[in-house]
Amino acid sequence: MRVTLYPSSKRRILQALLYLTVCLSSVGASAEQEQTRPAIMARLAAQALLLDAGVAGNRIIAVGERGHIVVSDDDGVQWHQVPVPTQATLTAVYFVDTQHGWAVGHDATILHSSDAGNTWTLQNQAPQDQQPLLDIWFRNQNEGYAFGAYGLYLVTHDGGQSWIARTINSEEDFHFNSVTSTTDGQLYVAGEAGSLYHSSDPTQGWNKLKSPYKGSFFGILALEDNILIIFGLRGKIYRSTDQGNIWTEIQSHTEASLMGGTVLRDGRVFIVGLGGVILKSTDAGQSFALYTRPDRIGLSTILQSPRGDLLTFGEMGVEPHKDGAKR
Repeated sequence: MRVTLYPSSKRRILQALLYLTVCLSSVGASAEQEQTRPAIMARLAAQALLLDAGVAGNRIIAVGERGHIVVSDDDGVQWHQVPVPTQATLTAVYFVDTQHGWAVGHDATILHSSDAGNTWTLQNQAPQDQQPLLDIWFRNQNEGYAFGAYGLYLVTHDGGQSWIARTINSEEDFHFNSVTSTTDGQLYVAGEAGSLYHSSDPTQGWNKLKSPYKGSFFGILALEDNILIIFGLRGKIYRSTDQGNIWTEIQSHTEASLMGGTVLRDGRVFIVGLGGVILKSTDAGQSFALYTRPDRIGLSTILQSPRGDLLTFGEMGVEPHKDGAKR
């Protein structure tokens, strides 16, 4: 039986980073009431657990535990928290342009902003279902897709005013952990138990890809020339140059679970994970160099700021990573 965890301590935070869903310590009326209350404004919100981040123009937006959303307008030097109408842990954020963005999280929570993340409205939430959403992607301001635990897959064609539950594979109920798109609009989803799916048009369905690994994937990245990189449990990394038909294993030099990553504007690839692991590739993912933070804190993702700096997000919030990223 799979157990979904909800974070309530720093020790559980590491489990959250490993499983991308957190412990069900309290379920019922009291838990539902907590999720529907506004997020508490916390002075140190940018130093608490942050699970994902995105860019909207010159602004950086990060999301995390207890409904925290923090924003920075100076490349990550200073951060301030914005009001959010829920305390549900937020797992992913995506901006389709400089103004319109969505954040998802536990209890099938979906939030929307139309003003670059200054204010957020609740579009969807279902605490009774105990199904977290884990990633989201929008093609434009109207068409979007949200992915989550136990096969949860929601679709909108009206900017999130309504969300409809769909099925990717009726024979499986694995967690869908990560979605990415290629430059020509192909969508790929990676998840639990090695699950991999591809679609050129989600309205016409999804194709299951043959997986090189039976363990869970926590992230998938799309590079130029339709190169794909997937990563997850036990430091596993695989690379494909043919739309996910054939995968080649890439050495990561670590067995730490890999949780998130990014492709820089100059093509370099960074992947981060538990135990302070930071991996860098300068050859489109054909090889990776390993760096381990001395404090070994868990990292959930890494992002290139509008000005070109690198920022890591994770157990201790947001921190700069000095790697000469400005190219």
